[in-house]
Amino acid sequence: MDDVLLSDSQLVALCMKTILSLGSALSAIAGLVVAALPARAQMTDVLTYHNDSARTGQTLHEEILTPANVNTNHFGNLWILPTDGNVDGQPLYAAGVPISGLGLRNVLYVVTENDSVYAYDADSTNLFWQVSVVGTGETPSDDLNCGQVAPTIGITSTPVIDRQLGSRGTLFIVAMSKSVTSNSTNYYHRLHALDLGTGADRVPPATVSATYPNIGGTLTFDPAQYTERASLLLLNGVIYIAFTSHCDIPPYNGWIMGYDESTLAQTSVLNVTPNGSSGAIWMAGGGLCADTNGNIYFLDANGTFDTTLGTNGFPAQGDFGNAFLKLSTTSKNLAVADYFANDNNVNENNSDGDLGSGGSILLPDMTDSDGNTRQLAVGAGKDANIYVVDRQNLGHYSSASNVNYQTLSGALAGGVFSVPAYFNGVLYYGAVNDYIKAFPFAEALLSTASSQSPITFSYPGATPSISANGATNGIVWVTANTTPAVLYAYNATNLALELYNSSAANFGVGNKFVTPTIASARVYVGTVADVGVFGLLDESTLTPIEIWRNTNFGNPSDVGAGADGYSPAGDGVPNLIKYALGLNPKTKATSAQLPSASIQTNAGQAYLTLTVNRTADPSDVTAVVEVSGDLVNWASGPTNTVTLTNTPTQLVVRDTVPLSQTVSRYIRLTVTGP
Repeated sequence: MDDVLLSDSQLVALCMKTILSLGSALSAIAGLVVAALPARAQMTDVLTYHNDSARTGQTLHEEILTPANVNTNHFGNLWILPTDGNVDGQPLYAAGVPISGLGLRNVLYVVTENDSVYAYDADSTNLFWQVSVVGTGETPSDDLNCGQVAPTIGITSTPVIDRQLGSRGTLFIVAMSKSVTSNSTNYYHRLHALDLGTGADRVPPATVSATYPNIGGTLTFDPAQYTERASLLLLNGVIYIAFTSHCDIPPYNGWIMGYDESTLAQTSVLNVTPNGSSGAIWMAGGGLCADTNGNIYFLDANGTFDTTLGTNGFPAQGDFGNAFLKLSTTSKNLAVADYFANDNNVNENNSDGDLGSGGSILLPDMTDSDGNTRQLAVGAGKDANIYVVDRQNLGHYSSASNVNYQTLSGALAGGVFSVPAYFNGVLYYGAVNDYIKAFPFAEALLSTASSQSPITFSYPGATPSISANGATNGIVWVTANTTPAVLYAYNATNLALELYNSSAANFGVGNKFVTPTIASARVYVGTVADVGVFGLLDESTLTPIEIWRNTNFGNPSDVGAGADGYSPAGDGVPNLIKYALGLNPKTKATSAQLPSASIQTNAGQAYLTLTVNRTADPSDVTAVVEVSGDLVNWASGPTNTVTLTNTPTQLVVRDTVPLSQTVSRYIRLTVTGP
């Protein structure tokens, strides 16, 4: 139910209320107050890699796309959004962003390896703005003789969005560039904070630099040796970034840095192999994970691990290569709080069999067979095992045996260069040359695969994303890194049931480490030169109000300018009311079109009466007239109201309590959506 507030212009009108009161004198209050919606997160937003800081990959408020309509009869490629380079970062989505001169729009943010940032209309091919973030006299970086990110390196990682910072919200990106003179070539990494509505830098960008103490003196970050692949993390006002190497070209170490989101001032630096080498943070483009206590989790790639442990069970010289790490961020200071390393860590390092080739995710709390609450995290790498750790005790290192919470050995057919997803008690993995597999949890323990996709996925495997409406209508989405790319949709309860594949639609060449973005009835997939956009091809599976939204706003979902509670015409009458009354949502309503209160006499008594004129009487919303004596307790029905007229064009309802000089009465219309 949506309810307008008439007395405070700072509050947002959600429904229309007309009030007449009779006290010592008769007075009428007739008016609607609405303010522009602030830039704020909506449940449908995708503001960070894999949807949340736990990196679960879940979109749990998808009400339109279901296993019943995601098929070739109703679903397919709608259009293609061109870009000027590789789209390696996951496209992000923000609903209801204020765009100058256009009002609220649903926006898709796309970054490329050409150092460009695009703000596309998420519901059409319109481009709101495009900016280049290379510095004056600079170009995007070359690939530094490494084909992993090629031919240029610009914006590789998935950005992160804060809807609350600034009047329209802020997009954070890290861009790599270079400048060439006759004497030298210089490389740069810069952190930008861009206005969501305009693309302008909100504050001057921060050029990444860092030092870290070690036994020999000081390590200095060399921007030419690194690329920022792991997705950005926003945690408690700090943007955390992590760096990987170009292939395995030395020298490099494992750097993680924090920057204040408001000022872009550096808050903390950590190096996880300060007295060794290697230990980059790759994770197949996955993001640093964070829990609600402010701890960060990630998989570190192959690098020096000190098998000689100190009294606290930590590596004696602080080198944590090839490990599952937990960092604390107390007082915004990064520090290793816990870790897990395999018993064969040194052998894996020597053979480039690192754990950090894949990404990690955090799982929701689970209850084990003894009734204990378990807080778990999951990761996998090149050895094809799935490692589950207890976030309260990751396990440390023992040369005798692994001491983590659980290992599912040989669960996957190949190495992991992807990130898993989680939904409704099931973990989904897509390893190299393997099927997409579903691993259910039972009493906080991971079981063997319960179902798998009909086909396998070649390098780098696939990173699944999930769409669902709460715990229902689960769909697993993956993209094959092929030419052309192919988008697949599987039933989440049984991966053997393929719902859709895009093999008939050539929307671009596949790109490694890309995961689909699902938001508000659309699916967005990055390629080497564009973003393919998928959705429903017709309205035959939509409800009447969804068709109305799609017709008026280009999207059937309850979001942005088409949200039930928003008033795009600026007249204080929200969409749900206009739908119920059959009015144009983009045109200001006249007083004659709105409900009006009056006093009618019956058997010598005066009663408050509401007349609602309408040009439509849609079946999927409920319009009810309610009465009150105190503006707090409202009631309707036979003992409280009398319906005098109820036709498709008019509703007239009268209060059952007569007016008097000592009793105030109020009447309103409420509309409840489907």
